Amino acid sequence: MDADKSTCGREPDSQYVELAVEVFGMLADATRVRLILALREGELSVTRLAEIVDKTPAATSQHLAKLRLARMVTTRREGQTIYYSLANEHASKLVSDAIFQAEHALESQPRHHHPGAGE
Repeated sequence: MDADKSTCGREPDSQYVELAVEVFGMLADATRVRLILALREGELSVTRLAEIVDKTPAATSQHLAKLRLARMVTTRREGQTIYYSLANEHASKLVSDAIFQAEHALESQPRHHHPGAGE
């Protein structure tokens, strides 16, 4: 069991700690958090994502490029349109957990603790 923790990098002296800090840094931007939240439901075009996060397509593309470099999102091209999707479930989980933590900071009974509340 301890070997599993070491292999997964969850020990305080893990080589992955600094990389984890970079992941948190990448998510330390409201637009990028909103993009991750928007992509939880599936693949979306840059134009649609720009509408959702209320930014220009150019600004949205810059944020998506950073998320792509961090390997949090992937792309697919169809003609002139580029579609983005989450690379895996971990970015979504991180953002959801951060939102849940924020609810704890603001509410004595966070919404995610209510019966029937989902992600």
